[in-house]
Amino acid sequence: MGIYVNPGNKGFWESVHSEIYVDKTGLIANTNKYINTEQKFICVSRPRRFGKSMALKMLAAYYSRGCDSRELFAGLKIEGDETFGKHLNQYDVIYLNMQQFLFRARERDAVEYLEQAVIEELREAYGDFIPGEVSVLSAALEKIYVKGDKQFIFLIDEWDCVMREKQEDEAAQKQYLDFLRDLLKDQPYVAFAYMTGILPVKKYGMHSALNMFREFSMVNQRNLEEYTGFTEDEVKELCGRYGMDFVEASSWYDGYVFKKYKHIYNPKSMVEAMSCHDFSNYWTSTETYEALKIYIDLDFDGLRGDIVQMLGGGRVRVNTRSFQNDMKNFRIKDDVLTLLIHLGYLAYDSMEEEAFIPNKEIAGEFENAMGVSGWPEIVRVLKASEKLLEDTLNGDADRVAEGLDRAHSEVASILTYNDENSLGCAVGLAYYSARKYYRLIREFPSGKGFADIVFLPLPHAGKPAMVVELKYKKTASAALKQMKERRYVQAFEGYSGEVLLVAVSYDKESKNKPHSCVIERVQMI
Repeated sequence: MGIYVNPGNKGFWESVHSEIYVDKTGLIANTNKYINTEQKFICVSRPRRFGKSMALKMLAAYYSRGCDSRELFAGLKIEGDETFGKHLNQYDVIYLNMQQFLFRARERDAVEYLEQAVIEELREAYGDFIPGEVSVLSAALEKIYVKGDKQFIFLIDEWDCVMREKQEDEAAQKQYLDFLRDLLKDQPYVAFAYMTGILPVKKYGMHSALNMFREFSMVNQRNLEEYTGFTEDEVKELCGRYGMDFVEASSWYDGYVFKKYKHIYNPKSMVEAMSCHDFSNYWTSTETYEALKIYIDLDFDGLRGDIVQMLGGGRVRVNTRSFQNDMKNFRIKDDVLTLLIHLGYLAYDSMEEEAFIPNKEIAGEFENAMGVSGWPEIVRVLKASEKLLEDTLNGDADRVAEGLDRAHSEVASILTYNDENSLGCAVGLAYYSARKYYRLIREFPSGKGFADIVFLPLPHAGKPAMVVELKYKKTASAALKQMKERRYVQAFEGYSGEVLLVAVSYDKESKNKPHSCVIERVQMI
């Protein structure tokens, strides 16, 4: 048993025996299908703290002949798969944490340091097969394959650390990509390779030659969706076990969507929330909001407007195909937005090709980043939102109209003023503080039409539900009439309590464009 060659199962043992462990061993059944096939190269990219390293420890525990893991996997999902026994602890495994090598190498050549460390362990196991003069890892593995007919499974963590930490050093990036290509591509000793990081494989001219890898990213996780984070069923089970409210958990940590699984939760935050018995910011606390600030402050045409629209609860279309899979080469705003998708700051709906802010935890991070940057108009709207919510709950329609007028004027400096989506965005921002007490849903299907924004009270919030209708071609009274005629209150079927119908409008032909508001209370039984 080694550190890099044929590691043991201690890492996965610790995961399984932790207070909270969600069984993701079904992933192994997927990887078993690809061993010694043309699909044997997999690159899985996910945000930080989304279970990437744990998955690698699990695969190491399963495949490595350096340990006996049959008992460790007893009772887990993979045990019932027909391939379980066939591949269990049957392979030589090389486990590489590139972040670790980059750190330990310091001023030395990281690739050279890695090769020396791994070859040293290989000599302990296969010393008779490796000539003394061999100092290149691929050459050593070729000798082992030829003389001993041995194949290897490669598990590579933080594959993209060089791209992230040496953004300006193109020579180092090229050298690193050359190393990976030489180590893995067209090599007979490779039985399977599973590589993971935050970014997909780097596109770099001829150095895109890691094209043998199939990509599973936050843009499209393909058949690995359920292993990307926690599913809705898994979160419901956790909430039931720990006596935590599922609706509030959804508001805080849900929001990542894929083709089959429409509700994927941040696993780090869910584990912390259950363990601490408190909903709070956990994932974002592992990295300063300054990292987000750098990207949202980039001066690309339309980027600020897109950020504001999403913060107001809207979505924006994104072309993810031009992104170069690094953290430096941005040509258009879509490149920045695509990076934020890969980093987990934005969710992405691949069917609609739209990005959006997934949940309350991430929205708070955007708020923090804007607070220390050049977004004064938006910060003013956010700070005023608490008072606007108070006025709304008190039924003070005149003050609500004034508050929305100010919010809309501030947002209009970034978005198109006479646009219904702009008005919706402005209202979403104006009620930003409501996220403390409500789950906000835009264009919620209700009755015979669509309510523009529905405010669903979180459990124990002690607040009435609200429906907000937005119009600029009708009066507020006409908007209220429409809400009644289309029976928008049916959105709260099963809800017993008070519902506020808030109708908002403004006269776009008027010089000052004054806003008007009508509020009516309805008691649901």
